[in-house]
This record gives sequence, C-alpha cells and structure tokens, in this order.
Amino acid sequence: MSDLFDLPKDLPVPEDDGACDHLPGKDLPGLALLSTAGRKVRLDEQAQSRTVFFFYPRTGRPGVPIPREWDQIPGARGCTPHSCAYRDLHADFQRLKTAVFGVSSQDTEYQRELVRRTNLPYEILSDLEFRLSDALRLPTFVFEGVRLIKRLALVAEKGRIVKVFYPVFPPDKNAETVLAWLRRG
Repeated sequence: MSDLFDLPKDLPVPEDDGACDHLPGKDLPGLALLSTAGRKVRLDEQAQSRTVFFFYPRTGRPGVPIPREWDQIPGARGCTPHSCAYRDLHADFQRLKTAVFGVSSQDTEYQRELVRRTNLPYEILSDLEFRLSDALRLPTFVFEGVRLIKRLALVAEKGRIVKVFYPVFPPDKNAETVLAWLRRG
C-alpha cells in the first residue's frame, strides 16, 4: 500500500510497554531544535503556557512505496494522517492557547516538504541527532538500520510535562484525543 493518507484496517495495535511512564512531571530540557520555519526552538522557553509536542517516526513521500514490513510494526504507520489531524484541528488548539509542534528525527528539509505538501500551519522540529529523545529517554526503534522515534504526544505547561499520550493509536485520532483532554482540564 502506498497511499500516505489512508490507514490499512489491519494495522497492529501498539501496546503500552511503560517506556513513557517516567515522563509526567519531568521538565523539558533546555535544548534548541531546528524548525521548519528556519529558526531554533527552545522547548523549555515556549511563549505559550501550554504546548503539545507530538512525535512520529517518519513521513513518507508521494511516489515512494511504503515497505510492507513497515505496516507490521505496531504504531509505525500513519505519520501523515497524524500530522494532518493536528492541521485540521489547529484552530481549536489555538483557541485553547495551546501551541503545537510536530517532532521527528527526519532532517528539516525533508520535513519542509511535508509542511508544503500538506499545508501544515505549525512547525515541525528536527531531532535528527536524538538530543531531545535521549535527554527525555523517549522510546525509539530501528527500521532498515535507521533509528526512529516511537509515536507519542506530550502536553507541557510552562516547560514541564503534565500529560503523556503513549502509545498513540490510531494515529489519525490523536489530535482529537489530546484536544478532548485539554478541554476537560
């Protein structure tokens, strides 16, 4: 299957392996990551008091086949629908005065292609060197010799993680789930 927007119905569901249990209450590190807007973003110094960071392994590109093995990794498939769901609900996050950032280990130029192609209204941050992932001890996996970040979402308030969504499944519903949690708070 090579359609980046459609999710196969038989995707394996990821299980909670406890890999993010240590994150609630943790301060975001004072790291700056390059964004698709061409600036460095310090995670611990966001202007808004509340920020959502959603992490995903990697996005595909039109015309490049998705390896069959990719669909067999629980939680791997669905990065484009995940990102587009945050796009579609971005105004709702803004009404709640909540900033949104996507984060992956892909380089900024690769991420910019996704931003242009799908008209994302928020920035994506590149953790190409895994500085953030390693500092927070985020779960990762290796596919075809490439280390990737597992799919998750964090809500931070004034630089401290207050909520973690992990595992995330289905990926195209994560933005709705996070938004519902924010509205309850």
